[in-house]
Amino acid sequence: MKHYPEAMYRLIRQFCKLPGIGEKSAERFVMYLLTAPEPEVNSLAASIRELKKQVTVCNTCFCFSDSQTCRICRDPARDSSLVCVVESPADMAAVEKSGAFTGVYHVLQGLLSPMDGIGPDELRIRELIARVSSGNVKEVVIATSTSVEGESTADYIYKSLKPFSVNVTRIASGVPMGGELKYIDQVTLKKAMEARRAV
Repeated sequence: MKHYPEAMYRLIRQFCKLPGIGEKSAERFVMYLLTAPEPEVNSLAASIRELKKQVTVCNTCFCFSDSQTCRICRDPARDSSLVCVVESPADMAAVEKSGAFTGVYHVLQGLLSPMDGIGPDELRIRELIARVSSGNVKEVVIATSTSVEGESTADYIYKSLKPFSVNVTRIASGVPMGGELKYIDQVTLKKAMEARRAV
């Protein structure tokens, strides 16, 4: 028997769609929102709407941005000849938090996974090759995870960049096998970035 109004169940189901949110957590969120001051709830709703309207992807690195070119890509203090290739914006944020990288990024927006129908055309590999072929990139640091998909993506990128005169490196071990960058502590990630090696 249902003991809440239908509007509550609808919102609980919506929260359950978020990663890592189960029914109990979703129910707690809904209970909180019902007792929160109306301006706070309206502010949350407005922030969600603004997020969808204002955040897009950078047309250079394909990370999240609120303009055509993100803050990192247009920062003159960053070394644009040094490009770190990551799977997702969360991985880019993890590398940034380590403080060990002063170049720019290229977000693949996924990893090669033939079983899931994700090939090179579904990722931003073509755009990476175009960046390198411009001749302005001196080093590409591959910072994909050490999962099977991450390793096969790194290998594919390395082979794709072989025809160009660019130094291709891979972040060093220290990142555990099967680990995802967004969950690695900052010290380990910093050591891995500093000890990167040639592929």
